[in-house]
Amino acid sequence: MKKIGLIGIALCFALICCVSCKSKQRAYKAAYEQAKEREVDYSIDEEVEEEEITPVSKPKTVTAARQERITAIAGENADGIKLYSVVIGSFKNKTNAYALKERMQNDGYMPILGENEQGMLRVILTSHESRREAEQSRESIRAKYSPNYHDAWILERRY
Repeated sequence: MKKIGLIGIALCFALICCVSCKSKQRAYKAAYEQAKEREVDYSIDEEVEEEEITPVSKPKTVTAARQERITAIAGENADGIKLYSVVIGSFKNKTNAYALKERMQNDGYMPILGENEQGMLRVILTSHESRREAEQSRESIRAKYSPNYHDAWILERRY
C-alpha cells in the first residue's frame, strides 16, 4: 500500500513539473514571436547613404576630487599618501585589493593600500602634493591602461 502511495506522489510530482515546463516554453515562444514581428528587415540590396561624421573632442572638465579621511593599512608606507592621490581601485575584499596592488607592482609602480572611514580599501597608484600633478598622473594612467582603468579618480586627503 505504501508503494502505491509513493508511486502516486511521484507521478503527481512529475506531472506538475511537465506542466510548468510547457507553460514556460509557451511563454518563451510567444515572446520570441513578438520579437520577430518587430524585427526590421535590412536587406543588402537597399542603398545605404554614408554620412560624414565630424569627430568632436570632449571639452576638458574639472572634476571634483573626492575628499576622504584615509589611512595607510598596516604594513604600508603612510608617508607615501600625500594630499592628492590617484585611486585605481576600491574594494571591500582585501584579497582583491592586494591582487590589484601586486599587479601594479609588477608594472613598476609603488601602490599603497589605504582604508577610509567606511572600511573601503583604496588602491592608490600615485600620490602628489598638487592637484595638477595628480590630474596629469591620472590622465597618463588612463591613457596607458585604457580601457581598464578609465575610471581612475582623484582622492583629496582630509585630516
